[in-house]
Amino acid sequence: MIVPLLNLLLTSSSFIRPLLAQASSASVSLAATATSSSPFTLHTLSAENITATFIPYGARLTSLLVPDRSGADQDIAVGYDDPAQYAVDSATNHTYFGTIVGRYGNRIRNGTFALDGETFDIPTNEHDGANTLHGGLIGYDQRNWTVTSQSDTSITFTLLDSAFEGFPGSVITHATYTVSSAVSGALGERNPRLTVTTVSVALDEATPIMLVPHFYWNLGAFTTPTILDDQTLWMPYSDRYVEVDSILVPTGALGTVAARSVLDFTSPKTVGRDLASAPGLCGEGCTGYDNTFILDRPRGTGAEAASFPILSLWSMTTGIRMDVSTNQQGLQIYSCNGQNGTIPVKQSQVQRNTHVYGGGTKFVERHGCLVVETQGWIDAINHPEWGNSEYWIYSPETGPAVNYATYDFSVI
Repeated sequence: MIVPLLNLLLTSSSFIRPLLAQASSASVSLAATATSSSPFTLHTLSAENITATFIPYGARLTSLLVPDRSGADQDIAVGYDDPAQYAVDSATNHTYFGTIVGRYGNRIRNGTFALDGETFDIPTNEHDGANTLHGGLIGYDQRNWTVTSQSDTSITFTLLDSAFEGFPGSVITHATYTVSSAVSGALGERNPRLTVTTVSVALDEATPIMLVPHFYWNLGAFTTPTILDDQTLWMPYSDRYVEVDSILVPTGALGTVAARSVLDFTSPKTVGRDLASAPGLCGEGCTGYDNTFILDRPRGTGAEAASFPILSLWSMTTGIRMDVSTNQQGLQIYSCNGQNGTIPVKQSQVQRNTHVYGGGTKFVERHGCLVVETQGWIDAINHPEWGNSEYWIYSPETGPAVNYATYDFSVI
């Protein structure tokens, strides 16, 4: 079945031709997904007022430079200067800094799901076996992706998932990053933009697919210990959220932010304004945000409209603003509750803060960053009652799973 599907796709889409040509060989294996260079080789893209670096390990964003209100470049991505440190992180903290997670991002209750009458059990890796997080014990974040295309402004990483972690069937994915200068301002100004696209094709069986870009942001560039009072969050179309239990697995209920104002970011407010009212929102014994918000876009725009921002975040300290647009149905917002001040801020970021009183913060503290994940609804594979399985289940008879997002940067 694989070869006819590949031939069809090769003739219909030049975008995925290099990816599928690689998959047509029956000898493709995990070893073949290693890049010709080290998985920790840095790849740099640049355009007007934006520079980004990546590594094949996890198809990962390691830094992103954009100008602050004074015109000085700031690195607003949380991570490590030494690329090899990401493998150490995977074995210890396992933060998922800057990576693409999959095959199915976020949580799956009990590591179990049913599909076409068959039950699948995948490895559990959180809460003593109570659920699977971000694809299992060795998810896409720990795989060495292949660089299949690169220019000065764009890079594509490719991964063949041959039934990793017990998921059914094989899936092949392109993850493409592009930097550019795009018209995004209210008056037609051109601002720096990062575009992220993942295209995943189920090659031989029906399977759940939900890839997630997992970027940690600090738009204040660590000039302050936390983002709570410095950074303002606005999600104008997030009127609803997925209710979860004490270990952050959905109960099946969908709540409204109108009934729980601590989760209401439909009007701008600082991340920390209501934090004192947020105990338990990020799990038992935790205070902060780790929640899936549902994107209820305006009438007439379509459920997958990706042409206008669904999230804005800005820092009063640096003046950097980020506007996110996506074709996804939800957003996971995580306020770095699990950070505890043991991971150093990149030395390159510290050096940019020599002008700040005290030199800025030197460690990634609790609530020292914000993760914005453009994704589907958490554990949707186990909730057919939600009625939107077409967004999570793919097969050779369907189109590919596409996650598209743009990150526009400006100053206030």
